[in-house]
Amino acid sequence: LFGDCLEMAQHLADSGYKDAAAVIAGSSLEAHLRQLGKRFDVPVEHTTSKGSEPKKADLINTDLVKAGAYSGIDQKNVTAWLGLRNKAAHGQYAEYEKDQVVLMIDAVRNFISRHPA
Repeated sequence: LFGDCLEMAQHLADSGYKDAAAVIAGSSLEAHLRQLGKRFDVPVEHTTSKGSEPKKADLINTDLVKAGAYSGIDQKNVTAWLGLRNKAAHGQYAEYEKDQVVLMIDAVRNFISRHPA
């Protein structure tokens, strides 16, 4: 599933749709972080006054490093990729370039292959 979504993101980026590509690649990354959370017994939800809610991806990222899932350098990269995805999702399109999205897609693919869930 993740490979297919990253291929879709690559196709979108190649076709000039950098913003959609960034959102899809970032969503694939977040889904992978949640799967890693399950593998490393890191909670991906927390209880609030409204009940059980999904944790933010940045918090899962921090918790995965504490659990030994990957290094602090990987954590910083994940933080940057999530930031790019958030800029795309919130319409801040001028804050990043297509080349950054293409690099993100390749890097997320590499990260997922190095840290399988």
